[in-house]
Parts: sequence; structure tokens; C-alpha cells
Amino acid sequence: MPRAAPVTSAVRPSSRSVMILSPLRLCPTPAGASVPPMRDDIPTEAEALLSALVTAESVNPPGRTVAAAAVAEDWLAARGLGAETVAAVPEKPNLVVRVENGAGPHLVLNAHLDTVPPGDRAAWSVEPLALTPRDGRLYGLGTGNMKGAAAAMMLATDRLARDRAAWRGTLTLTLVADECTFGPDGAAHLLKVRPDLLGDWLICGEGPGGMHLAVAEKGLLWVRLRARGRVGQGMLTTRGSAATARLAGALAEIDGWNEMTAVPPQAGLDHDANREGMRLSANIGRIAGGAFVSQAASAAEAEIDFRLPVGLTVAEMGARLDALCAARPGLSWEVIKGWDPNGSDPEGAVAEAVRAAATEVRGAAPRDVTRLPASDASRWRARGVPAVCYGPQPDLASGVDDHVVRADFLDCIRVYERAAHRLLAPQTAE
Repeated sequence: MPRAAPVTSAVRPSSRSVMILSPLRLCPTPAGASVPPMRDDIPTEAEALLSALVTAESVNPPGRTVAAAAVAEDWLAARGLGAETVAAVPEKPNLVVRVENGAGPHLVLNAHLDTVPPGDRAAWSVEPLALTPRDGRLYGLGTGNMKGAAAAMMLATDRLARDRAAWRGTLTLTLVADECTFGPDGAAHLLKVRPDLLGDWLICGEGPGGMHLAVAEKGLLWVRLRARGRVGQGMLTTRGSAATARLAGALAEIDGWNEMTAVPPQAGLDHDANREGMRLSANIGRIAGGAFVSQAASAAEAEIDFRLPVGLTVAEMGARLDALCAARPGLSWEVIKGWDPNGSDPEGAVAEAVRAAATEVRGAAPRDVTRLPASDASRWRARGVPAVCYGPQPDLASGVDDHVVRADFLDCIRVYERAAHRLLAPQTAE
């Protein structure tokens, strides 16, 4: 990577560091097309479905989603919605439900069935692998990330399949594996072997928190930073000669990068609810070095997780790391994994459809934000498909006592359904 100019105290996007927009294939709701009146008959089985999904353990790693996929497949089959299984490995099935109703555009609803680990179970106030209603919330591992959205999309798909007279085109539901570690066996495999599932738009159920609408998401750069130092007895160590000391100095500087923010690429992302979305985060996840307390450490390394706001590319972050290493003896770095941030037009058809549907259902428009963790929406955007994230996860990221607000969970069923009606509305003659 090229050497960078001296590092400044703020991230300054270059002319190429604007919001990365997918090529748009717009198909807005035509003038005169009607959206059916909003119904209040949310199925009583909504909580029962979510409960069954939560009980089916699918922690990733290892990412085995067979039990959760079986729950979903049986529920869909009972409603006449046959699911196709597309799997790279048997332990991680991806389910595809396709509902076709004549010629027209193609909308994809996407959710994942794997969950993050529960962590210290003693820290939970409820049993992680059971749905616990309490004070208007539904607790359980994966409710927020993201079996709540998966259940809501399954219910919306069933409602839309029974109401085909009101729309035209194709609706696809994808329930995938291997998302929590952004592995190769979930949506990545699905789109590799089934490009027909790209569609014209994607709504991903990964909620960015607060029932906001994520029109963009941060990029990711995982790096390994290495330090070399002088070999010898510890009593001969001088300031900065040990690899561990060199590494520590670099890590202290990198930790300071957590205070950097990017300039929002468009006005809709410049507000308090999106401050985290525009901040560079640098998490020092692993450190190793040295062999014995009295020996000078000749080698040390750390692994660092950077999350890049829209306006900062992987190449620019690499130049910053180059400058860091050039200024400090014995340092080098390498990429473990990474991709640029991306986003879709906030005024495009899919963003407008979800925004309008949420306004009708909840009485106020959601705020546009940048999603912090990676989602499968980025995989569709990378292939030119406009995509947004909207779902019931209440916080920026899930953790202990993962939950959804019951009203948000039920509202998402209505929002997905009404957004689909807008995007798949029959064309009317003017």
C-alpha cells in the first residue's frame, strides 16, 4: 500500500470517499397504485413462532443451524410455503421461499438464523434458550439478533402469499446461516450459486437499533500488527528496544483513533442518533508476545478490529497504518479480512418504501442511520442491488439479556408487509 501523509486528528474523506452507492434499478410505486388498508390481525402465533426459533440453539461458532431451520421449514410448510434448502455444508442450511405472482419486480427479504454466543450465562436474568415475556419485552438469545426479524419476515411472507391479488412480481424470503461470523456458508454461498436471488431490492431484518432505518453500514478491516525487537537478556533492555514495548506504544496511538469521526456524506446521516455510525472504532482484540519474564521480547503481535464509517475506505486506513509503522522501528502489519463501507440511495425506492410503511404503522418516520456491525445487506449492495436494514433489535448491538420490544416486533410484520405492497404494487394505466 502507498505511504500516507502525516496523520491528522480527524478523518478527512478524499474525493473518492463519498458514500458508496449501489447502481440503482428503481421501480417506485406508480402514481395511482393503491396500498391496501392496514390490517390489525397480527397472527396470534407470532410469539409462538419466535419462541420455537429461540429454543432451537444455533450459536455461531460453531454455527449449526439445522434445528432452527427445521422449525422455520415446518412452520412455512404448514402454510403452503415450501422452502428450498441451499447448503454449502449440511450443518448450515440456507432456506429459500419464493412466492411468484406474474411479471413484475423482485423483492428479497433476508434474515439469518444463527446467533452470537450468550457469553457468561450467569450474567443473564433469564434463560437464554427460552422466550421470556417481561414488561413489554421478549427476552431470549437471538431475539434481537435476529430471530425476531426472521419470525416477522416469515409472518409477513405468509400474509403476502395469501394476499397475492394486491401485488405483482416475485417475493423471496431467504433465511440464512453463517452470518454472525460473516462466514462463507450463508448468504455468500447462496448468492454464489443462486444469482437469481439477487432481486431488484433487498430488505434485511438486521435492525440498527432504535427502530431506525440503516441506509448504509460500516466497513470492516481486521489487521495483524507485528513488532520485532532486540534479542537478549532482560537487564539489557533500553527504552523502546523490546518488541512488546514497541507494540504497546503503537497500540496506545491506535486506541486514540477511536476519537476520530468522518464527515457525513449526506445530510440525512448528520444527526445525534448516528454519531456512532460516523465514528472510527478500533478494538484491540488480541495481544501476544514474549517468552519469559527475564528475557527481552523479540517478537509481539496484536489483532485489531477496525470498523470504518462511510467516508473512510480500506485503502485510506491502510495508508494510515503504513504511516504508523514507518514512524516506529520494527513494526509491520497485514490484512486478515476487510471490505469498504457501503450504502444505498436514501431516496431510492426501497428506502422510501420502508420509510413510508414505518410512518404508516408507527406514526413517525424512522431516522436514517449507518449500521455498525456488518450485515448481509452489504453482500447484495456489493452486487449492485439497493438494500436497507430495518428490524426490531433495540440496541446498536446485541448482548446479555438480548431482547425485542414486543410492540416493535409486531410492528415489523406490518412494516415488511406494507413495504412489499409498495414495491410490488401493480402498474396502473395513466
